[in-house]
Amino acid sequence: MKVFIAGARAVTALDGSVQKRLYNIYNKGYAVLVGDADGVDSAVQEYFSNLNYRDVTVYASEGKARNNSGKWDVREVAVPLRSRGFSYYAAKDKAMADDADYGFMIWNGESKGTLNNIINLLKQDKKSIVYLTSNGSFHSIDNFDELQDFAESCGQTAQSLLSKLSKDFALKAFEQVSLF
Repeated sequence: MKVFIAGARAVTALDGSVQKRLYNIYNKGYAVLVGDADGVDSAVQEYFSNLNYRDVTVYASEGKARNNSGKWDVREVAVPLRSRGFSYYAAKDKAMADDADYGFMIWNGESKGTLNNIINLLKQDKKSIVYLTSNGSFHSIDNFDELQDFAESCGQTAQSLLSKLSKDFALKAFEQVSLF
């Protein structure tokens, strides 16, 4: 089992509930796919580094890892020519979604990248467990309807962000349904 773990750059510490889930991943020997950003990525790296866990792969745009606290293998991800900002790092996140079997997202209700990761996983019929930092709750997201309900429960910012990010996904789902 390969677990894609990601979250907001604004989240710099992992609370006990998240650490417990990470320990379960470690205990079961699952492969960890993690990015190289500050915030959740680096905190997750530190956690697994402290356990001396070896089954971790760090994904980095153009192979240049900003963080790699466990000195794990780095998976180089090609990025579109002249891409910057969100698009530059979204390619790395897409590669992790492609390679993963499951997602574990640590979300503050505002991170565009984390929400985009959940959508990328759903596009491939892959599930995510989402930890919402604002209230310490876990949510299983198995399909787009559950993601919409979850975003509604998170408030207007999350709904607006989901609306912007999901246009292509919603259009694709509509086209599939209309074929019947």
